[in-house]
Amino acid sequence: MSKTRLCVVTHTFLPHVGGIEKVVYEQCKRLMKKQFEPTVVTHRNYTAKNYMVDGIPVKCYESVNVGFRLGIPYAVPHISSFKTFLEAVKSSDLIHVHGHPYLSSLIGAKIAKEYGKPVVLTQHNTFIEYENSLWDHAEWLNDCLIGRETLKAADKIVVVSRATQDYVLSLGADPKRIRVLHNGVDIDHFKPLAGVKEEMRKKLGIPKSVTVVLTVRRIVYKNGVDTLIESAEKAIQKNPHLVFLVVGKGPDFAKVKEKIAQLRLQEKFRLIGFVSDDELPLCYNASDFFVLPSKSGEGLPLVALEAMACGLPVIATNVGGIAEIVKGEYGKLVPPDSPEILAEAILEFSGREWNTLRKELRFMIEQKYSWDKNVEKLVEIYEELI
Repeated sequence: MSKTRLCVVTHTFLPHVGGIEKVVYEQCKRLMKKQFEPTVVTHRNYTAKNYMVDGIPVKCYESVNVGFRLGIPYAVPHISSFKTFLEAVKSSDLIHVHGHPYLSSLIGAKIAKEYGKPVVLTQHNTFIEYENSLWDHAEWLNDCLIGRETLKAADKIVVVSRATQDYVLSLGADPKRIRVLHNGVDIDHFKPLAGVKEEMRKKLGIPKSVTVVLTVRRIVYKNGVDTLIESAEKAIQKNPHLVFLVVGKGPDFAKVKEKIAQLRLQEKFRLIGFVSDDELPLCYNASDFFVLPSKSGEGLPLVALEAMACGLPVIATNVGGIAEIVKGEYGKLVPPDSPEILAEAILEFSGREWNTLRKELRFMIEQKYSWDKNVEKLVEIYEELI
């Protein structure tokens, strides 16, 4: 049986680290085991023109990388890149583009339509609000000029949450073309690990007796680390046996570090920096619960699923699609930008016993949110078009 040639267009891909990159990687890795031959088309970001990631071929186009240093990863393809898109689309049977606002998605989709190739679009996030409202206006304008056209060109629109569905509907997407497909998690990689908590805490110099609160975030305004710092200060005043760990880097790293120093929280609020995917399960397993303090833009955050797969209960701001997975006794939602309420939730979780619920939480993730289940449903969507 011949395989379906799949062209996957994503504005960024590994080794650049991010949510969309991880989704594309996890899906392509599993699609290769089925009847598909995926090739990823992405912008060239300090890589070779063509390279491989675990057997996944990657073809790069040249671009102007606008806004990356500002925490806005938006690559504008050079005119010369058209040939890369054209060759990739013409040699494929199905085109899957990621992210409606990107020029790469629009170019890939438009060329596909010209050559009669079916197009699937995955939309990952809801509207992102920036600290500078000028960027909000730029995003809205881009949605109108680029995003709407990409949505029109898609034969199927995959959204990672119902909140994301509402977002694309507000931009005029055809509701008949939309499918909700929640993100997944690698349940073999992210899982409870015996003995790791003591080992990691010793390595980090954290006493066994304290409660460790973890977040894994790119340190930019929308991800709310500033709110978490304010909440930590309030919570520590009432419970000095709390230690906060922040895994991640980003353009606001220095600003966040300065704020921690001003509040004299260096021992209680620790910036770990970048941690590789291989070592990330160790951080989850060293912790007692997870906090997601986002301000906006969340579709269905992978880090929440990873934390839950490791048995961690989650406190999250009620932003985007997070409410669709954080529910029941092992989750709590709070309003965004509300440090007092978030601090109260942290204190509540620090006083609870979680052992039984951790097992229930892990079982739920295994049943509903593995990448294997995600890709099975994705293949069903593909098969409607080929």
